[in-house]
Amino acid sequence: MTGIWGILNITPDSFSDGGRYLDRDTALAHARALRAQGATVIDVGGESTRPGATRVSVAEEQARVLPVIAALATDGIPVSIDTLNADTAVAAVQAGARIVNDVSGGLADERMLPAVAATGADIAIGHWRGPSDDMYAQAQYRRAAREVASELRGRVEAAAAAGIAPSRIILDPGIGFAKSGEQNWEVLRGLDEITSIGLRVLVGTSRKRFLAETLADADAEVTEQRRDLGTAVTSVLAARAGAWAVRVHDVAGTRDALRVLTAWDGR
Repeated sequence: MTGIWGILNITPDSFSDGGRYLDRDTALAHARALRAQGATVIDVGGESTRPGATRVSVAEEQARVLPVIAALATDGIPVSIDTLNADTAVAAVQAGARIVNDVSGGLADERMLPAVAATGADIAIGHWRGPSDDMYAQAQYRRAAREVASELRGRVEAAAAAGIAPSRIILDPGIGFAKSGEQNWEVLRGLDEITSIGLRVLVGTSRKRFLAETLADADAEVTEQRRDLGTAVTSVLAARAGAWAVRVHDVAGTRDALRVLTAWDGR
């Protein structure tokens, strides 16, 4: 079955759950609950990448994430570190993280790819066209899925040049990053452009704005619960299209949705 990455944002300002898990014990309890619900990886982040987010110092980012990563690794729970910073990536791997999840694909910090190469960790390379405060100005495509795939191929080549074997690379189409609502849907509809590269693909749609835009009604709020339902549907469709894993807030709902897909397909 498609893997499920459970999101753990140890931040005050993430768009969905900012501030909920800043306390170390609360963060650990949530991560362990996500694992019990079926998360195959816990994706730990200490800096929000939402549109307009304010950057934090590397020291602050590491103070938030490293104690949690070390504790989860001690429990034997697979952990990824969601970071734009090479220094944090290296420190997180030393603390026990197995995967570096860089939504910029190594573009935000030119030291990232060689740093990850030296650690031996896997890396999730996201499609990115610039920092959060400017990314929508870069949302110009003629054929979104094809262009995203082409740009990801370029990042794979950069990773290979830095010493990262393709077997260590996971590709993320960067849903919500430098893409309008319709462009996100174009990329998802054309996910085969990315899976055809032949590497593992991670898809993260969880609670994102384009889902809320799609679900919006004149007289009803698009609640977190409704966003989670939309996330589960897109996660199932991504799995059907060949995604290796999906990244979500609601692990239990996604697990159930993927189980239904497995039963439907008779697997």
